[in-house]
Parts: sequence; C-alpha cells; structure tokens
Amino acid sequence: MIRSLWLWVSVSYCSAFIGCQSNTTDLKADRLERPNILIAISDDQSYPHAGAYGDNMVHTPAFDRIAEDGILFHNAFAAAPSCSPSRSSLLTGRYLWQNEEAGMLQALFPKKFVTFPDVLENDGYHIGYTGKGAAPFNIDASGRDRNPAGPAYNEIRYVESDDDRWASAINPNNYAANFEAFLSDRSDGQPFYFFFGASEPHRSYEKGSGLRSGKRLEDVNVPGFYPDREEIRSDMLDYALEVDWFDHHLMEMILKLEEIGELDNTLIFVTSDQGMPFPRAKTNLYDYGLRVPLAISWPDRITTGREVFDLISLADIAPTLIEITDVDPDPMLPMSATSFTNILFSDQSGFIDPSREMVFAGLEMHSSARWAHLGYPKRSIRTYDFLYIHNFTPERWPAGAPQTLSRDNPNELYYMHGLDENGKFTGEAYFDIDASPTKSFLIENMDDPDVRKYFELAVAKRPGEELYDVNADPYNIVNLADDPAYAGQLEELRENLFDFLRETEDPRVVGPVYDVFENYQRFNILRPFPKPDWVNTGE
Repeated sequence: MIRSLWLWVSVSYCSAFIGCQSNTTDLKADRLERPNILIAISDDQSYPHAGAYGDNMVHTPAFDRIAEDGILFHNAFAAAPSCSPSRSSLLTGRYLWQNEEAGMLQALFPKKFVTFPDVLENDGYHIGYTGKGAAPFNIDASGRDRNPAGPAYNEIRYVESDDDRWASAINPNNYAANFEAFLSDRSDGQPFYFFFGASEPHRSYEKGSGLRSGKRLEDVNVPGFYPDREEIRSDMLDYALEVDWFDHHLMEMILKLEEIGELDNTLIFVTSDQGMPFPRAKTNLYDYGLRVPLAISWPDRITTGREVFDLISLADIAPTLIEITDVDPDPMLPMSATSFTNILFSDQSGFIDPSREMVFAGLEMHSSARWAHLGYPKRSIRTYDFLYIHNFTPERWPAGAPQTLSRDNPNELYYMHGLDENGKFTGEAYFDIDASPTKSFLIENMDDPDVRKYFELAVAKRPGEELYDVNADPYNIVNLADDPAYAGQLEELRENLFDFLRETEDPRVVGPVYDVFENYQRFNILRPFPKPDWVNTGE
C-alpha cells in the first residue's frame, strides 16, 4: 500500500505529513515581500527539448538562464498528455479524474473548482495571463466570467507593419508586450502572478520553416519510435523553431523584470503542458507524452545551479505556491498533489526527497476520434525505473479509429486509414494524433516493411497492461507486461496505481458511474465513424 496522498495542504500539514523542512517559517517569504510569480508554459514540448538538457535542435537561452539561475529538473511530468486536463490539474492541484468535466478537452470547467490564481487574487495579488490559459474549455457555459487562469491580456498583437514572427503559423499574440501591459496595471508594490501560456509549439507549423531558419537536420535526435527519415527530421525542426519562439518571448519578459528591478523576487516556472504534437507522444502516457522540461528560479531564495532528479508532477505546483505565498486555500477543493518546497529550498542536487517514489497521470478522451464520441481511458504510474499503463478499453483504437464515414451519407465508408484513391493521407483518420508531416509519412508508407512497425507503434491496438523499463528502453517500445521475469514489478505497480486511484476516488475504479466521463457534455465537432465490431458482440 502506498501512503495516502489525499491531503489538504497547509503549512502545518505539509510539515507534518509531506516531508517539508521543519523550519517552514524560514522558507516562506515575508508577508510584505511575497514573491512575484511567473509561470511560462509552452504548448506541447517534450523533455529533453531545451538547450540546458543538451539538445542541439532548439535554441532556448531563456530556459537555460532560468535553469542556471535556479534548478533544472530532469523528472517532471504533466498530469495528463492533453492540454485541458493538464492545465486544470496544474491550476487546482487535483488529477483529471477528480475534476469532472474539467478533466476533459473542450468541455466545462465547473465553478466549484477554484484555482490557485483565484486565492492569490483574494489575498492581494495582481493576476492575469496571456496567450492560452486554461483551455480549450467552454468558459461561458461554465458560468464563469473569465478564464480560470485569470483575466486575459491578449489585445496587443503583431500587425503587418511590425510583424517579425519567424514563421507564418506562429500565433500573432505579442506575449511580451501583453506582459508589459499587465505590469502597468498593478498597484505600486503589489505582488503579481502571471501565466504566460504560449500557443507554440502546438500544431500547425509552416512546413520547412525550421530548415529555412538555419536549423540543421543533423541536429535532430529522432525518437526510437520513428524511422529516421528526412521528412521527420524536418518536421521536428519546424517544431523546434516554435519552441524557440516561446523562449524568445520568455527572455523578453525576463529582461523586463530585470529592467524594473523585480527579477530577484520573482519565482519563475518554465515548463510545458504535455509532450510534443507527434505520433506516440502527445495524448499518450509514454514519456514523450508526459515528461516535460522544467526549470525554476527565484534568485532571492533558491540556491542556483542545481540539477534535481526527483519525480515531480505539474499538479504539485498548486500546493507549492499555496505554501510559499501563505495564502488561504479554503476556497479550493482538497488537493491530492503535494508541495515540493523542501526541494526548492534545499541546497542539494540529485535526489532530495526519498518519499517521491512515483507520479501518476491519466487521460479519458482528447478529440472526437471514435464511434459515439468514445475516449480511450487510461491511467499510469511512473517510478524511476518503470512505467506502468492500464488501458481500460483495449478493444478501442488508442489513436482514434482508422475509418470514417461520409458526412453526406452516414452509411457510406469515407476513408480507410484516411488514404484517398491515390494513397495520400487526407487527415480523415486517427484523430487523436495531430495532423503533421510525420503522421502523413507513417500512414502513407505503412506497407513499407521498414516503416510498418513504426506505424503500428503509433496507431495499433494495445493490451490492457503495458510495462516499460524506462532506463533500458527510454522510448517505451518494449512492453514487458507478459514477461515472467517482470511479474513482480507488474503486480507491485498495478497495486500502487489502483491504491492511489481508490484513494483519490477515480470513477473508473470506484464508480458509481464508471464511464461518467463519456456522459459529460462536450463542445467540439462530433465526427461520424462506423460502429465497432465489439459493440455488436455486446463487449
């Protein structure tokens, strides 16, 4: 049995139960000099795609500076590999299965789920965000008058006369200028919280923009679940260019804080909401879907130049900020994530908190990708050595159905694998994978013996249980769940995962409506698919 993580976070509770240092009053900022908070979050960026990790295809001087001025984390994980549930977990300190509709994409964000920006504002913080906040949700239908991340600062945009964006697909939001506008609205001496939610490197990209910018194919480290082809390397360079754009605006914000003398007392988090928008990454519970960059600095308080390997969930950010700022969390629902202030305020590098033995994640559904708007429910537990995934509905297609029906005639098959009569991919299949040159390449070349195994890794049905040795198999390709040599690890991880899901009252495990997520209202397009065979057989 794992220890209970169902905690209501307060400073005294943290000291007694979750391993924070005993002298917590020395760790919190003085009430008159509480830190400013800047959370910079890219949209779809995998670890290790930042310069501080040694990746050469990206250029990230801002991320690298935060890592040098503070802490570089090597084992940070999103709570979900889809933007909406990941962001709602970050803002509430709760897992997607605890957040009802807010645990899904393009659904409601019920008002009862108060976020940490709300309680910061209640305690005197000037709050706001630019770009993508908690999204995509239907904010109006949720009964909210603003985004759960705070008031929006999105009015300043690039126009034709001063458009220096590096590629045509980049969002025209001038994030850094909007940050300056936000700062100008606060009162003298007022602490601030700001959420910089870039749209980059979310799809789509201007094809060939990475190469045109001067990036080199040879600098790409192609993940082991793709064939090493030029089309894929070029696609990854387009992605890398948009990572650079996010970092460029972050650097502008850092320089602004330095200019006004606020940098030293600003707690800065730089991370991403989930992994890169490629097959077998985003929307998947593998490391390339969940493991994200993370660097944190606070020059006034955090010892610089450290590298930390403890397991961190992005859901842990909420209780960490609640403890550091000493705000009243009573309006929030109980948090199941845990503060990591003991790590932030340690002088050590490496492994610091021995209680951080595992992190948890899950997904219910992403896009409209299957018959009857069904999802692909799954949960995972990740330790330092293993990744265990439980797929609740292995009869379904994990990346979305391979067939779609004609919109004009719902009884007529439209495309199989999304291929037209010329064998070109049309985008009409596997909708839980973002449209991309890499996706098209795998599908168009699925009959090539050298490509087939990669195509199947991306889209083929998966068993109910998956187990990976993450050290020997960093790309999570070799499933060990049926290997007798790993039966002990499989049983232990399964037990630990389901203990946690019961403790945090996951409806998939404790009910009473086990498939409640598939009954929630959603606001995206409903696509037509053939009825699967397993429905006809009553499974």
